[in-house]
Amino acid sequence: MKKFTFRGVLDGFRQTVQPQTARQEQEIHETLRPDHFTIRKTFRHGFPYSPTTFAFDPVQRLLVIGDKSGSLRLLGRPGVDTHISHEGESACPVILSEFLVNDGKLVTVTADDTIHLWNIRQKVPQVIQSLKFQRERVTCIHLAVASKWLYVGTEKGNIHVVNIETFALSGYVINWNKAIELARANHPGAVIALCDNPIDANKLLIAYECGLLVLWDLKSKFAEIRWVSSDPVKSIAWHYEGKYFVSSHKDGSICSWPMKPTPKPQSLVYPHAKTSREGTVEKCNPIYKVDLKASQSGETFTIFSGGMPTEKGAKSNCITVMVGKTTTVLEMEHAVVDFITLCENPWTSETQEPYAIAVLLQYDLVLIDLLTPGFPCFESPYPMDLHESPVTYCTYLTDCPSDLVPAFYSVGRTTTSKKTGFSEREWPVSGGEWSPASCSYAEIVITGHQDGTIKFWDSGAGTLQILYKLKTAKIFEKSKSLQTDSGVEHPLAIQLIHLCSVSRRLCVAGAMGQVILFKFRKVETTSDVLVLEIPILFENFDDIYGTSPECDFIPHQVQKTESSESDKTDNLLRVKTGAQRKPPGFQSQLVCLTTGPNKRIVQVTSLCISSTYGLMAYGTEYGLVIIDIIQKVCLLSIACPDLYGAHDPYSRTPKSPKRIETKDQDQSRSPSSDQLCDAEAEPSNCFCAFLRKCFGEKLDGSFSRSRSSSMSSIDMSSAESVTCLAFIESYAKKNDMLSIVPTLWVGTSFGSILTLVVTMPEREVRKSQPVLVTINGGPVLRLKGSITSMSFLDAYGTIIPFSSEPWRDDSRDTKKERTPTKSSSRTSPTFTPTTANTISNTSGGNVSTSASSSGISGSVSTGLDTIADRQYIVIASEKQTKVFDIANQCCINRIQLSEMDFAVKAKTITMKDGTCLATYLSNGHLMVHSLPSLKLLLDTEFLPLMDLSFQTKCKQGIVDPMLSIWGQQIIVHEDITQISKIFCFSNKGHGLYMASPTEIQKFTISSEFCQFILDMMGSLYTVQEMPEQPKESFFKGLFGGGAKSLDREELFGEQSGKANRSVAKHIPGPTLEQLNQRASTAASEISRAHLLAMERGEKLNMLEERAERMANQAQDFSGTAHQLMLKYKDKKWYQL
Repeated sequence: MKKFTFRGVLDGFRQTVQPQTARQEQEIHETLRPDHFTIRKTFRHGFPYSPTTFAFDPVQRLLVIGDKSGSLRLLGRPGVDTHISHEGESACPVILSEFLVNDGKLVTVTADDTIHLWNIRQKVPQVIQSLKFQRERVTCIHLAVASKWLYVGTEKGNIHVVNIETFALSGYVINWNKAIELARANHPGAVIALCDNPIDANKLLIAYECGLLVLWDLKSKFAEIRWVSSDPVKSIAWHYEGKYFVSSHKDGSICSWPMKPTPKPQSLVYPHAKTSREGTVEKCNPIYKVDLKASQSGETFTIFSGGMPTEKGAKSNCITVMVGKTTTVLEMEHAVVDFITLCENPWTSETQEPYAIAVLLQYDLVLIDLLTPGFPCFESPYPMDLHESPVTYCTYLTDCPSDLVPAFYSVGRTTTSKKTGFSEREWPVSGGEWSPASCSYAEIVITGHQDGTIKFWDSGAGTLQILYKLKTAKIFEKSKSLQTDSGVEHPLAIQLIHLCSVSRRLCVAGAMGQVILFKFRKVETTSDVLVLEIPILFENFDDIYGTSPECDFIPHQVQKTESSESDKTDNLLRVKTGAQRKPPGFQSQLVCLTTGPNKRIVQVTSLCISSTYGLMAYGTEYGLVIIDIIQKVCLLSIACPDLYGAHDPYSRTPKSPKRIETKDQDQSRSPSSDQLCDAEAEPSNCFCAFLRKCFGEKLDGSFSRSRSSSMSSIDMSSAESVTCLAFIESYAKKNDMLSIVPTLWVGTSFGSILTLVVTMPEREVRKSQPVLVTINGGPVLRLKGSITSMSFLDAYGTIIPFSSEPWRDDSRDTKKERTPTKSSSRTSPTFTPTTANTISNTSGGNVSTSASSSGISGSVSTGLDTIADRQYIVIASEKQTKVFDIANQCCINRIQLSEMDFAVKAKTITMKDGTCLATYLSNGHLMVHSLPSLKLLLDTEFLPLMDLSFQTKCKQGIVDPMLSIWGQQIIVHEDITQISKIFCFSNKGHGLYMASPTEIQKFTISSEFCQFILDMMGSLYTVQEMPEQPKESFFKGLFGGGAKSLDREELFGEQSGKANRSVAKHIPGPTLEQLNQRASTAASEISRAHLLAMERGEKLNMLEERAERMANQAQDFSGTAHQLMLKYKDKKWYQL
């Protein structure tokens, strides 16, 4: 007789389960393939972070901005916005930039002393070639209009000449020791500026750092005139007639120098300095840049930045425009980086007709109209105000209803007053071409900001336009001491946003634990805002932090007492009382102010809303809160440990009541504490734990109860928080699989998945009867790491959408809302709704809930024999991903990351009628898995995590003392949470992230969408007629007053000699390499064709010789035959 063992029973059970799992996997047909996925960055919006330089093409009317990270933004008319970056060693700050006017090329200089030539005639500009200076640092460049020779000034004081077409260094060099006077004993410093004379291209003006100004004769190769200023030079500018130039200086002065040697300037002015009675001049800040422009009316514009008195502040955030005797000071909001005067005429030898000033600020781009009195600003068509307040959260919607964008635009236009004070003229940066591409779906980007503002953006057709702005700060009373009293740096900062796009309900969580519910209305209303003050209650714990070896596990009930009226006002955030005017758009309906133990400020970690159930749930770092948004009452406020009931898999030991006040002290767990807790556990619980350990499909063995005390102390070093929430109609209990009921699925930071059953009253009594919440107790599933996302699939692998009620316009209803009374507007801080509206399942048994008692009961089936009855849940944590069959309570697929990596962001998305899981990892890779098989479809390097470290608290990540030995860095968990808030995936394979504090970068993983990106982008270069160069008049040429040309090719070409190879190294760009490869390939093909032609020619020659020989032989034969014929022609037959 075969021996019966319990192990054999378990093995037999496994054999019966495994074939069923395999059969279920085969029943779902997955359509996504690896060739459907290609990752590519698409569009970048916002203002370049830390700009360093910019340039303007006056003919093409294009503007380029370079920043500290090595990126370039090319801007033209609205829709023409291209982002490119320097790569490799040149991925460093862009220090200089210059357009080749109307030539479709751009020159940039990076901080590694490399000069790059870009081709902007294509939609995605590329580097043609580069030139890296190896011995000297580049400090300035100058390129004359219609010239192919670039002047390069260096830190050592030398000037080199580069051919733009070949990027070859000319042998012509202006050495600093030849430019200075012989009597000078010290080095003049770096070359600050270079500029050729407008009417004589043979004269080059050189400005040195020390204040030395040199007019260099290029042909004669000597310094024609030298001027010496008493203060260091910052910039220089010629008058268009070439008779004089001006220079700006460090002491805030502007000097004018004539075209003759003078020991002192012709004029010296301090535009913003006042002279005292003693004759002393007020100290001023440096004038960083000065420019001279003239118009045909005879007016001369002197424009400069800086120069303000030092007493009024160290920063000179202003631009000054001097026209004749009129001086206009234009104050800027941010520090001025640079400015450019925009002119109609690109030639410097005649009046250029200035019409605007482009000012590059630290955080903005401003264009000033010079043709309108008062010099107003142009209204920018670009979304440059994305960072008006720092972005703290963003979300991306690509599957929202089509009428949502027009609705937001309508209320946004209604609530936003028309801006006044702007110029009525068109935006002058109007280069390029762009035609809006039609898109079959709407795209909305929602950004939450540090000041409590929420902005809604239209992100379709490759653009970003503001639709609507919502300010949550208007809900609360203003308090200057709020930041000091709360200890929170930004109390109103948006932490989480959840929008139900169908019902148009919005819930928002802030930094002080405030959760605000909004409802969309098209008309203005006046009503009160209901406030619920909700504490997180603990059934079994006085405090959830730490453990005490002196206290055994003794469950106790928290004493529930009514607090005094003074306690209710302890919350630092105070909602405005009384009826408030609410403009059209999202109008506040409910504010929940949540506090933790001892009225600590809590952080909201997850947020979810169901308009069908009329419920809102949010998780905190301490527990879970469920709100009835119809009756506006709190249904449940519970700590995370109490969600498990008697099936808590973690060995938690509460503090002794005597130790409550010292909870912030770190204490170690006693080994006896765990042993005592395990010894007192019920036998049934131990058996359940044994079964869970045996069946690894449901619980991982690493999380078994028999853990060491050190592991327990590590797990309990921080509080368990609710990180993920989802309302869904699903199977709530294993013993009751015949009905689908409303449930709330909860994911925690410890990797647990728990369920709560929601019993809804009938629709007729929904506003009066309470909603019951049943806590099942014990985790349904556990994963390693914190839960990051949950999604539900039907039997065909399609995402089950969260049920939502369609939005209806309340303004059409005749019923008026009743204003809530004061007694119902607030809930006591010690209010415990768990005893009234919650069935806590602490004994471990399941409380059955009848599906027919619910007004929204869901579908009821008679069994699980059909495929349509199955449901799957896709759960992603920081370390694992599992696909769980809810009906059969088994894990059908799983993947696990390596020990060194973890998931930063994961989301289930739909693409091409398929479903997949997109995951961004800490190693910078982006992975895509098919669902539900979890087959790998894409794994590619995408974005290093350290590129997002600006979002961390220290802005550069946390340096570990040990890892710093090897030069490595790590980012702590709190920083990862913050980074995940500004990185998001969306349906149709789209996604975005904050590339910098001021910019949003969009990307796609769809191969199909990548094919249409170029069609959506604008063209930078357009064919424009170059203005005719001024011709020299007869009288000016006769008297020497006209413009003189210079043969630069003869001067800087091959006749100048060969340049020193050690000065600079030529680096061919990828485009040039491709051209070289194509040229070499073409040359080889031509050579091969030539050889074949030669061989064919030889064969033809041989054939020709043979044909000629045969022709000769035929001719000989013909002659012989003719002679024979003549011989026998006259003879008779008998004479033969």
